Amino acid sequence: MTTAYWCVLIAAYLPIAWTGMAKFGAGGKDFDNAAPRAMLAKLDGWRQRANWAQLNGFEAFPPFAAAVIIAHLLAVPQARIDLLAMAFIAARVVYGILYLANLPSLRSLAWMIATGCVVALFVSAA
Repeated sequence: MTTAYWCVLIAAYLPIAWTGMAKFGAGGKDFDNAAPRAMLAKLDGWRQRANWAQLNGFEAFPPFAAAVIIAHLLAVPQARIDLLAMAFIAARVVYGILYLANLPSLRSLAWMIATGCVVALFVSAA
């Protein structure tokens, strides 16, 4: 399996790290497994932002996965695919950290870098 495919796996599960912080950030005292979405909707502060990072992570995943697969299918050089996939993961991790830290301008920059990696994968396959 290529590095880029491992990155797809990481990207698929990275949002779970953010939701874990949202759900268990206060020691899990207010976690309600019977109604987790209702509980998440009531959060505030950094835990609310962790939930939002989770939601955005699930939104960012499909185009990234498609871009990696399409780049592989169209024989883009593997080193380029791997580099862009690793850069995407790094940018998404930074994005989540900046979301938790409530730094919206820097967070937007990290989002643009990750999105740029996806676009670059598609353009490389064109």
